[in-house]
Amino acid sequence: MFSLISGSRSSKTFKPKKNIPEGSHQYELLKHAEATLGSGNLRQAVMLPEGEDLNEWIAVEWANQKSLCPVMSAGPRYEYHWADGTNIKKPIKCSAPKYIDYLMTWVQDQLDDETLFPSKIGVPFPKNFMSVAKTILKRLFRVYAHIYHQHFDSVMRLQEEAHLNTSFKHFIFFVQEFNLIDRRELAPLQELIEKLGSKDR
Repeated sequence: MFSLISGSRSSKTFKPKKNIPEGSHQYELLKHAEATLGSGNLRQAVMLPEGEDLNEWIAVEWANQKSLCPVMSAGPRYEYHWADGTNIKKPIKCSAPKYIDYLMTWVQDQLDDETLFPSKIGVPFPKNFMSVAKTILKRLFRVYAHIYHQHFDSVMRLQEEAHLNTSFKHFIFFVQEFNLIDRRELAPLQELIEKLGSKDR
């Protein structure tokens, strides 16, 4: 789902998605892909349509993947830029798949760091542990915010909304219990959070 590309991208190198001309053969292939994706059958969605050229099908799919979510956002009012403070010190604008790729790699690096997450019994957690944990959770919340704002229709077509809602509810109750994410950061999904809370009373 996410490609690993080394190096950073500044906002100057950001390019909007390439438009495929309506009526062209590639346009028809793209429409076919979208139609089968809507069915919820992902195996069918990736199969080569009968009589089509394999090279052209792969090229269209690659163009489609590259154009998906060119910005990591949660609706029109919230946009997230990536910086890890080490490899990428100045926040960069990047696509949602790239942001999530950066994020998951960074989170794994934190979890693998014995000085931050000691695995041996008796080894104390560092003084900055809570700060690191809060940053991880804040950034993971952004993935939920992006999915709910940009992809919830697709989640519903796949009939996975109950699983997503349960996962998010558990996440939110945990961070609220220990005050791990600033309320301002939760703003993109505040209405949903309030609904989840009211249903649990």
